[in-house]
Amino acid sequence: MAYPEKLLANDEEIVEHLHPHWITLVPGIALFLLICGLSGAGIGFIDNKYARITIVVVALLLIIWLTLTPIIKWRTTHYVITTHRVLIRRGVLNHVGRDITLARINDVAYEQSIWDRVVRAGSITIESAGEHGQETLVDIPRANQVQQTLNRLIEADAIRRAQHGISRPAPPEGGGYQTGQYPPQQ
Repeated sequence: MAYPEKLLANDEEIVEHLHPHWITLVPGIALFLLICGLSGAGIGFIDNKYARITIVVVALLLIIWLTLTPIIKWRTTHYVITTHRVLIRRGVLNHVGRDITLARINDVAYEQSIWDRVVRAGSITIESAGEHGQETLVDIPRANQVQQTLNRLIEADAIRRAQHGISRPAPPEGGGYQTGQYPPQQ
């Protein structure tokens, strides 16, 4: 699903639209296979009709809870990097969002464990000026490349702001910007 273009400023373009790495789905898929196998074995060995129905109901509830929920969380987590900001959106029923303008980012770091290096994933920590300081994006695909992309975009944004005479934005009263308030009101 593409990020809605209507939420972007006129001269803003999407550079990266990411979800967490697919490896986050592996435990849910393994549990799905385990639940199906155990349920099938239970139904095959038990002759009681009500016990079979109970096994099916419990298996369906476990599949929804342990398999479907992580898939939906993965699908509804969006990390969007544009030419002006980083947008983070999470949640199905309870939506959480954060916008960090490139001018406010002080540092971008990535971390990869040995396993992350094997699957080409990692965590990115974005440190920004403002009330909420740090945001860690966990299990990002190609974390090292995304970090380099962010650094290049921050430099390009600083050059663009200097050419247009736009200074680094000062934080509004009370901390960071509210979601949907872009460009910042000065």
